[in-house]
Amino acid sequence: MNKTLTLPKWTMLLPVLGILTYLFTGFDLGVYLKIVLAFVLIGNVIASVHHAEVIAHKVGEPFGTIILAIAITTIEVALIVSLMLSGGEGVNELARDTVFAAVMIIMTAIVGICILKGGIKFNEQFYKLSGINTALITLLAIIILTLILPNFTISGPAGVYSTSQLIFVSIISLILYGGFIFVQTLRHRDYFLPKDSTSEDEHAPPPNNKTAIVSLVFLLISLVLVVLLAKYLSYDLENIVINLGAPKSLVGVIIAAIVLLPEGLAAYKAARANRLQTSLNLALGSALASIGLTIPAVAIVSIYIGMPLVLGIDARSTVLLLLSTLTLIFTLTTGKTNVQQGIVLLVIFASYLFYTVIP
Repeated sequence: MNKTLTLPKWTMLLPVLGILTYLFTGFDLGVYLKIVLAFVLIGNVIASVHHAEVIAHKVGEPFGTIILAIAITTIEVALIVSLMLSGGEGVNELARDTVFAAVMIIMTAIVGICILKGGIKFNEQFYKLSGINTALITLLAIIILTLILPNFTISGPAGVYSTSQLIFVSIISLILYGGFIFVQTLRHRDYFLPKDSTSEDEHAPPPNNKTAIVSLVFLLISLVLVVLLAKYLSYDLENIVINLGAPKSLVGVIIAAIVLLPEGLAAYKAARANRLQTSLNLALGSALASIGLTIPAVAIVSIYIGMPLVLGIDARSTVLLLLSTLTLIFTLTTGKTNVQQGIVLLVIFASYLFYTVIP
């Protein structure tokens, strides 16, 4: 059996470099360190995508995409919880803003770019309706129950669930996500396997166990570094946004985009290799994990520390979210995609960014 480590050296050097440079964040070394940290951050995003692809190829679909989605979402939850515990202005809205930004980025930007690229390169791309429909109905239910319904309850302030309601919505979020994972990995795994693909990647021999284990370790290290570096640089980013006169909520959008870069790049590379099913599995699964795992986790923290958790989004955000969800549902009901669908989703994403900057 081949025990040779087949990973490129740069994929292991970049996380090590990230650890070393992060150790200097406790010192005031000026703008030069922050520029270096920004490049290290981007490098670790690229490295994490490579390690995720190695693991995905080893375990096969759809388990590979689930590993990346849950890993990133878990670290995203850790970042939100750490900021909640540290306190500060607007912390009770942090989970809502982060989840909303992540879902909008995934549904419109990531899916839109993948569909547009696939349409340009291959004219049409195909996927299985059964698996996508399962993901979409779960996503629609969990979005309305967690981000919209809180605005219409009367047990507390608008947008805030009472403790019993928060416990209930956390349980059903876990049930919805857990049910989806059960269907995706066990009961109807074939729903999420590629329908048709001409990618040569699927015919390449899988990596050996040593390579897969090392990739898993470096994937986790890279993802942790992405979040830590993004958190460290967020203070300077916040000052830049404020100095430009943009709303403070834009900071959350940028941070969410940075955290989602590994998933976005992995989905884009899959679409470019004519593996749209993998792209959609990753994108929709990430959106579900972002809500289904984040809301219960922050709910536990908010109940424990006695801090009200604002989940309901405002009217403008509700319109954009429902427009994005309905467009995505109608886009993914034919079993094949074209460039216009990608263009529409990207236009909605551009509108979301525009109205975030200019409410």
